[in-house]
Amino acid sequence: MPLPRSPQVRLPLVALLAAACTAGLLYAPAQAAVVPADHGPDRALQRQLQQLTTEPGGPPGVIAVLKRGSRTEVYRAGVAETGTSRPIRTTDHMRIASTAKAYSGAVSLQLVDRGKLRLNDTIGKVLPRLPRAWHRITLRQLLNHTSGLPDFSSNEKFLELLTANPRRHFDSRRLLDFVADEPPVFRPGSRYAYSNSDNIAVALMAEAVTGRRYEDLLARLVYRPLDLRRTSLPQGYRLPEPYMHGYDVTPPNPPEDVSEAISASGVWASGGIVSTPKDMTAFVRGYAGGKLISDRTRRQQLKWVNGASEPAGPGTNKAGLALFRYDTRCGVVYGHTGNFPGYTQLIAATPDGKRSLAFSLTTQVNKTNKPELLERLRTVEENFVCALLRRP
Repeated sequence: MPLPRSPQVRLPLVALLAAACTAGLLYAPAQAAVVPADHGPDRALQRQLQQLTTEPGGPPGVIAVLKRGSRTEVYRAGVAETGTSRPIRTTDHMRIASTAKAYSGAVSLQLVDRGKLRLNDTIGKVLPRLPRAWHRITLRQLLNHTSGLPDFSSNEKFLELLTANPRRHFDSRRLLDFVADEPPVFRPGSRYAYSNSDNIAVALMAEAVTGRRYEDLLARLVYRPLDLRRTSLPQGYRLPEPYMHGYDVTPPNPPEDVSEAISASGVWASGGIVSTPKDMTAFVRGYAGGKLISDRTRRQQLKWVNGASEPAGPGTNKAGLALFRYDTRCGVVYGHTGNFPGYTQLIAATPDGKRSLAFSLTTQVNKTNKPELLERLRTVEENFVCALLRRP
């Protein structure tokens, strides 16, 4: 759809983006409804997806991909585009939101393995041009969101520019300039606070020590090894065809298509990647399963601190290095969540990577804009995790 011309219409889109950037906190497990065994797990899970599309503010479409070994089950409800009957397919493109942060982890941790970076390397050592007040922040603290780095995406000037032109092309490598005059919001390493600035700094570190563009590092270290053929990090607002359309769903207004409302340049390594459910499945199996990094680096990655992904994932959340641990009533999975105007994402896999879940909604759901729906979503996600972990 055309970009809304009225600032009054544009403003809700920016509010949605700002909500996606709020800091995550530790959440207690959602109250999970037990899947009725007498209806069979397939029918029960399908019914829960359908119910999500009929909830107030719910998504026009949802897709979940369960993969156990070589067996894949695809559940979907609603449509890929309102006004049509086209179902969402596993090869439809979408914005993967903050699950993109896991990809920056995949790049940086491989560089740790190769001796290009160390987890204790500081911003001052690798990126000395950045403000001196940030120089003691380490790569480890950036990856587990304990850096205290101020969040550029909450900055008043950044939001002002985005409000004026949501499709504005930002210089992705200068996004931290918006908060360059701000000190860390707390002593680095002293506590957890989710920040989009963290993964911008991670990508800049990767570029600094390799002399390669972050986009090239993604292709070389992530896309090719995991055979991700429909994954990219664009700069503009366009999505490749075919794609699942993302919507602002704010009753009583009809769903508003915001798929191409905002330029990816303003989120870059913190949330700008475009992918498909099929590619996301392949990524999380390799990444959460530890296939890209050494056992030594993996042990460092899995040192958990109290903190939730944004939005919170199923069960109780803890944060590792660009990876979250979700302790559900049925067992543990590793993964990441994300939300962006038009989309909400969860990717998760068992620690061995043999079982995985990719769960995508075509509207933004988080604790700020739709707290009740988020709790319902977390319940459904936990039921899918239980189905994933259930013995055949």
